[in-house]
Amino acid sequence: MKAWHFTTADMKLGYGDGRKIEDGKTLTVDCEPVLCHQGLHASKRLIDALTYAPGPVICRVELGGKVLHDEDKSVATERTCLWHVDATNLLHEFACSEALDALKAAKVTDKRCFDAIAAKRAWVKGEIGDAELDAAGVAARAAARAAARAAAWDAAGVAARAAAWVAARAAARAAAWDAAGDAAGVAARKKQNRRLTSMVMAEYRRINQCK
Repeated sequence: MKAWHFTTADMKLGYGDGRKIEDGKTLTVDCEPVLCHQGLHASKRLIDALTYAPGPVICRVELGGKVLHDEDKSVATERTCLWHVDATNLLHEFACSEALDALKAAKVTDKRCFDAIAAKRAWVKGEIGDAELDAAGVAARAAARAAARAAAWDAAGVAARAAAWVAARAAARAAAWDAAGDAAGVAARKKQNRRLTSMVMAEYRRINQCK
């Protein structure tokens, strides 16, 4: 089964394991797999894997051995990393796109919220520093409090979150929560998965064309 897995920048297994994740290498565990407790985890959908992301590196993996499945994740005794990308900047851009969707869906008009997203994009490009980004985040949070909108609050917070995977996760939640009804929420998650998967595959192709 092919799936997605996020890992930290050093690409080492957590919880004291410390083994290195490498392309083409199969890692195994000698235990009974238990969802959320022990084993090697991954998710069929990239947007679901983001929920559990401890870092910005996205791995395309294949699970083997004994495999158990849940709605948004699986756990196995074997996991092979097929390829990986450092998605730091990509996740920042995904967060900004999702934040804009959330703000528009919530009918937020306060310019400070949109300025925070613009500031995040400028920060990623190196055009502004941390102090300017923080200032934009403070202004956006003040606007969100005044509007009393959950989506606006989360979307504005994107500008203040330095960790790419945290920003992406928060913005995706904000856009999904703002959808009206369960069916709309499911549709929003599918749209997010398509957007994120398309961005990751484009980055993977770009990297391989440059080799």
